[in-house]
Amino acid sequence: MNHGIRIQLQHACFTLVAGLFLGLLLSLPAAGAGFSYGEVGTKNDDCLKCHGDRSKVDKRTYVDQDRFSHTTHARFGCRSCHDGVSASHPDGRSVAHTTTCRDCHDTVAVEYGKSAHAGKAACGGCHNPHQAVRPEQVSGDDLNRQCANCHTKQKIITSHSRWLPQAGLHMESIACVACHSKAASFVVSIYIAKHRDKDEGEAIRTASYAELATKAGSGELQALIDRNHDNYISLDELRRFNLNPDNKELYLRGMIVPLNPTHTFQTFDDRWNCTFCHASGPEIMQTSYLTLPKPDGTYAAMSVERGAVLDALHTIPDFYLMGSARNTTLNKIGLAIIAGGLVMPVGHGFLRFLTRKNR
Repeated sequence: MNHGIRIQLQHACFTLVAGLFLGLLLSLPAAGAGFSYGEVGTKNDDCLKCHGDRSKVDKRTYVDQDRFSHTTHARFGCRSCHDGVSASHPDGRSVAHTTTCRDCHDTVAVEYGKSAHAGKAACGGCHNPHQAVRPEQVSGDDLNRQCANCHTKQKIITSHSRWLPQAGLHMESIACVACHSKAASFVVSIYIAKHRDKDEGEAIRTASYAELATKAGSGELQALIDRNHDNYISLDELRRFNLNPDNKELYLRGMIVPLNPTHTFQTFDDRWNCTFCHASGPEIMQTSYLTLPKPDGTYAAMSVERGAVLDALHTIPDFYLMGSARNTTLNKIGLAIIAGGLVMPVGHGFLRFLTRKNR
């Protein structure tokens, strides 16, 4: 056989054998027989077979699969944090971990370390790592509910009443972190709420996804307000929803929330001043979003027409902000009063000008 051909055959055979051997190695379990951590696309499935089933684990170690699946933590995989899981798991022993929140969120950890809460509450005291979401995916009520785990509503209202008029009303209309974090930008977040039973003293409650889905029927939730299906909410559509007799058990409510809340939780001097919100100029509070619940417990935001949104929600006098509560009807009445006041002096001056030669 030609020497060159023999060399080529040897190379081909070596490549084939090496490829088969490598394929065999890759097909073996990473840890041999025992616990499998799943493929890349389903890396959490084996964990959630137990931890996603309430009948197999206790409340402390249960993970809601729907809420967990959309988080960044889910994309990293369970073992990214729970790196102490062994091949013999579950073996009845506690699973140690060396990964902490600070390993990924170092900037936030430094910021939080300087706040009044540092040393009193760990990250997990407010944030469930299996339900971690972006700020825009959380309702203002959910934000305040985290605070209420330690700060009861009645105590908060009592302490704020010492200096803040209508403290209870403010607590229902403002996210705590709007005043107690160093946020720079704010928006009016609009939710569909259920009318409270005043006789029973029921608190304001945001309508759930299930309740709104029942009302929407086969349509999307946004169609309850977005009647022309253009994926944009006009001020007129907000007015029509609140005035529609078919929605008598529901209403739209606005809540001030920060665009990017920080973790510098403390009381800032400028927040004591009413003008921070109530006289900030006509542009400051004209950005708003309609926030609708999703099946996984998060919220989706839709842009709303810029303008006097609180007037469209009929919140005056309970909720008033410069720029967000401008009433066009009052504007016209005011303009008519000014015009009427000018009729006499302007008309008198004009007549004197026309008759100046007769004098």
